[in-house]
Amino acid sequence: MRRILAVFFAFFLSAMPLGGAEERGTAVLLDVSGPIGPATTDYIVRGIDHAEDTGASLVILRLNTPGGLDDAMRDIIGSIISSSVPVATYVAPGGARATSAGTYILYASHVAAMAPATTVGAATPVQMGSHSALPGGIASDAGFAVTSLPLVLEDSLTRSGGILPTDEGEVEDLEEMIREMAERFDEQEEAGEEDDAAAREEDQPEGDTAEDDDAAEAEAKDDEAEARDEEEREETADEPQEERPGAMERKIVEDAVSYIRSLAELRGRNAEWAEKAVRESVSASYSEAAEIGIIDFVAEDIEELLEKADGRVVKLPTGEHELKTIGLQVELHEPDWRNQLLSVITNPNVAYILMLIGIYGIIFELMNPGSLVPGVIGGVSLLLAMYAFQALPITYAGLALMGLGIAFMIAEAFMPSFGILGIGGAIAFVLGSIMLMDTDVQGFEISLGVIAGFTIASMIIFIGVATMAARAWQRPRLGGAEQMISAEAVADEDFSADGHVRYAGERWRARSSQPVKAGQRVRIVSKDGLNLQVEPYE
Repeated sequence: MRRILAVFFAFFLSAMPLGGAEERGTAVLLDVSGPIGPATTDYIVRGIDHAEDTGASLVILRLNTPGGLDDAMRDIIGSIISSSVPVATYVAPGGARATSAGTYILYASHVAAMAPATTVGAATPVQMGSHSALPGGIASDAGFAVTSLPLVLEDSLTRSGGILPTDEGEVEDLEEMIREMAERFDEQEEAGEEDDAAAREEDQPEGDTAEDDDAAEAEAKDDEAEARDEEEREETADEPQEERPGAMERKIVEDAVSYIRSLAELRGRNAEWAEKAVRESVSASYSEAAEIGIIDFVAEDIEELLEKADGRVVKLPTGEHELKTIGLQVELHEPDWRNQLLSVITNPNVAYILMLIGIYGIIFELMNPGSLVPGVIGGVSLLLAMYAFQALPITYAGLALMGLGIAFMIAEAFMPSFGILGIGGAIAFVLGSIMLMDTDVQGFEISLGVIAGFTIASMIIFIGVATMAARAWQRPRLGGAEQMISAEAVADEDFSADGHVRYAGERWRARSSQPVKAGQRVRIVSKDGLNLQVEPYE
């Protein structure tokens, strides 16, 4: 009995934790590689929520991105700032980058680290939408900017949004006219100043030499200021149009600068370099980033990151928190099926294909009611495409052009337009497809190859199907009374007015205005109920 109690007591002691041992915590690892979009936002936000629910000590965001959408980036940053679990963004592996939106996320994180051979920066926001260049040195942006007009008039024309001539000769004439007006204005101003000076000399008493000296000195200063202003105007006029942003672009850049500076101030990082990354698109290597205070340190791997992050004090919504990261067990948080589906369908090319499959399926179902398969596939595809588009930056003008193009291609088979509707539909379809995604962000553009392929396929399918439908509509019916008209029957007996004939193996009552003999071939002229009007073949 004593032996049993001793064994039980020894087992009980071995099961108890030692006094100096501590339970190991966990660090949730989120792996992001590729453009920042709706699927990435969903993955990171859910990962941070998972870390909070499981009581993790740290979230490690392993990042490799060329940038992404502004709304998705701000949602991620909002989740990081409001997280009760510290987030360490780690730009890795070697050769990775955190450019554009990745730079903002790195600045917003509680701990920022980079692996060797990685880069950060180039955070200038990409202008949403496209800007068409006009002839004569005129470019369309928020308003109109003219590179060769005097600066003062350029600014007023830009602000007013006035319509400028696009022909090169007209632009030159306008420039020459404005220069002449400016010269005449300067001459009149100088003449007025000379008259005022002469009048002052006449009215001034003799002996006021001190006042004369002061006036001459003030006039010299005014001349110097005017000369400097003239030089600045000439230098500004010689700048390329790309270096002189419009009002909308300035607003976007200023907003981005203030946003990244606020993140830098929140985390105590280099705000001046962050502003340069936005305004001048500068980048920095991993060593430079650590040297000038962009990141906290450089780490070869996740283990080194945990070692170097240990003991750092970070700011959480609940207050300051000291990190205890040595010995944490790293747990990779995989995307669930919902996030994987969202990642697939929010690819612009996939969403574009789903939309077209949905449109085609519904059209084919309407053309052939009851087939069910095209309608079911089309409905599901169209709903998935709509779900994807609500998370992507699209233009309704592009959607409208695509719909108009499809309608034109269908109408081509029914209207004698000699190809005008078909060509116009193809052009509208291509333009709508190009305009569909309202962003130039890498990874969120529709491939031109996909657009070209579906344009050609759409023309072939719609014109072919509509042509076959038109021919089938014009083909004579194969049943009913219409089929019997002009058909051949055989007289079943002799008759001169009323009698019987056989048609398609059936015996019909017939009437003829001419005598008919039994076995004679007759033509059916009309049908009245169950009576046929016939006439003999001549």
